Amino acid sequence: MNLIAHVEIPVTNLERAMQFYSAVLGVTFGEIADIHGNRMAYFPFEAGQDGASGALAEGQVYVPTVNGAIVYLSVTDIDDVLAKAEAQGSAILFPKTAIGDSAFVAEIADSEGNRIAVQTV
Repeated sequence: MNLIAHVEIPVTNLERAMQFYSAVLGVTFGEIADIHGNRMAYFPFEAGQDGASGALAEGQVYVPTVNGAIVYLSVTDIDDVLAKAEAQGSAILFPKTAIGDSAFVAEIADSEGNRIAVQTV
């Protein structure tokens, strides 16, 4: 069993965050969901596959930060993702660094001020 079931990334402007993640990661979001007075945009997710579900979450309790938990997102081309993030005005908070023989990790600031890690597998 994978312990992590779901992750919500806090945002203050859901549409801006959706545009950022779409531009940087090439993902498409479905319709915005209203859950308990909060707005959510879910990342693509396929049941039965490895990994947890996740969403961008906008609401009073969702406060972006660079000082909290760090969400790691799997990417196939870290250099491409970093270039796209910088083109969107993102700061590179931790440069591309090898973790083993063939994997890399880096950290960026998203459009909302969160520290987000990207990692090749």
